[in-house]
Amino acid sequence: MQHVVVFLGPSLDHETARKYLDATYLPPAKRSDITSAVDAGAEIIGLIDGVFFQSSAVGHREILYALKRGVRVVGASSMGALRAAEMDSLGMIGIGKVYRMYADGELISDDEVALVFDPELFIPLSEPLVNIRHGLACAEKDGIIDGKTAGRIITAAKSLYYPERTWRSVCSAAGDNIDRDILDRLLKYIEKRKPDLKRDDAIAALKFIAGIAGEH
Repeated sequence: MQHVVVFLGPSLDHETARKYLDATYLPPAKRSDITSAVDAGAEIIGLIDGVFFQSSAVGHREILYALKRGVRVVGASSMGALRAAEMDSLGMIGIGKVYRMYADGELISDDEVALVFDPELFIPLSEPLVNIRHGLACAEKDGIIDGKTAGRIITAAKSLYYPERTWRSVCSAAGDNIDRDILDRLLKYIEKRKPDLKRDDAIAALKFIAGIAGEH
């Protein structure tokens, strides 16, 4: 079994992650953490979550440092998806829908995956914009809302600073332009279904790493 290190936080809890991959799980990555993992002997690094604004973010040079030393670096879901889209041509491996949207230019801003979370438990305290987009797409597909309503809600979400984004706050911000009954129906749908694209992509990345690490 290769030495696998995964930087994971609010996208998926560590207990659930271990059901998919036996690895060393570390908190969301900050600047120099990738270099430290390489120097400590990591052979595969999963970069899923990383800090954005709390401290310096993971740098491109440290990922390149890992790649040049033969370490396979897999990115997905959040900071990992963003960095993979920027560095896949240099050998970083991107997994999942969020990565693909960044790689295709559908998403551009870091703001799409940014959120605030409990620094000790890594529990999300806000909703990333990419998850709001995903939830609205699911709701539209299932006939809960129409495309025009989805567009208005996205506009409302963008108007809020990322730490303030929750489903309720976004719907409240959109309330002047949308019937209250529609918003209530949407919130009940989201609460029941709990669509979470970042979580889905994190799991996909762990399964991929398990495969290349020789677990299955």
